[in-house]
Amino acid sequence: MSRRALITGITGQDGLYLAEHLLSEGYEVWGLVRGQANPRVSRLRRLLHDVRLVRGDLLDQGSLISAVEKVQPDEVYNLGAISFVPMSWEQAELTAEVTGMGVLRMLEAIRVCSGITSARADAHGQIRFYQASSSEMFGQVRETPQTERTPFHPRSPYGVAKAYGHFLTQNYRESYGMFAVSGILFNHESPRRGAEFVTRKITLGAARIKLGLARELRLGNLEARRDWGYAGDYVRAMHMMLQTPTPEDYVIGTGRTHTVRELVEAAFTAAGLNWEHHVICDQSLHRPAEVDLLCADPKKARTQLRWEPSLTFEELIAMMVESDLNLLANGGDPDQDSSWP
Repeated sequence: MSRRALITGITGQDGLYLAEHLLSEGYEVWGLVRGQANPRVSRLRRLLHDVRLVRGDLLDQGSLISAVEKVQPDEVYNLGAISFVPMSWEQAELTAEVTGMGVLRMLEAIRVCSGITSARADAHGQIRFYQASSSEMFGQVRETPQTERTPFHPRSPYGVAKAYGHFLTQNYRESYGMFAVSGILFNHESPRRGAEFVTRKITLGAARIKLGLARELRLGNLEARRDWGYAGDYVRAMHMMLQTPTPEDYVIGTGRTHTVRELVEAAFTAAGLNWEHHVICDQSLHRPAEVDLLCADPKKARTQLRWEPSLTFEELIAMMVESDLNLLANGGDPDQDSSWP
């Protein structure tokens, strides 16, 4: 009998890649959705016909219990969140409820459905839980590179909510003996990244200018440094974490950083353009509290999980630019989910 996985946030970038990966591994894959009359759900059905859907909402405890009872999963991947950092400033309370409290509700659903009332020494046979933690929890970093032991100092409502979910996952693991792990994932991108994120904004901007659809691109802080990798590689790490004999948390990243300026240069070079002729720095696009530097130390994942990234930074950005050129040249609309690759 095939293993069964339940994914929250399945219609997002990571959810789609994870669902594809698990299907290739022979899993029966279920996605948690609030409703099916949604462009994102339509895109999911178009791309992944074998995924099954179940109703549920990270804001509704009862719906999560019902979903877990119906699916009876072996593994739960909690990827659902309000993940666009600037939006977390505009909707701080909702971010706390979905990105933070949503973790608590999902952990409680698993605990209740599994009949766990006290700590267990043996996690064998339990539902295994993956929490999507974030490098944004490090925020104003205390050390570089960042490891699993680096203290958190989040600089946005999103980072604070992710830290809450991260500590809850640890707490349920220690208090109830649940097989619960967190992947502290650094920035990971792909052609499926939402158009509002800076990486996709840049690759789309370069593609639009190349095709004569725009003349300039406005960006905020070009000096912020990030550790960027490919989302398809990072979902493999999620799966690997739930196959280990002992639940532990892992930092996932490339260990290399690049500035936003370097990302812009790579994207415009891939499009055959000189970025300095088109990019305008706009102070209004800076964050209220900037995170200047994030760099992963993925040594633990590489040694214990045998995980390695497959694409370089330059290969990733070139792939995204090529995808956006094809999308726009064929009349696709990146702001409409149904047109995403």
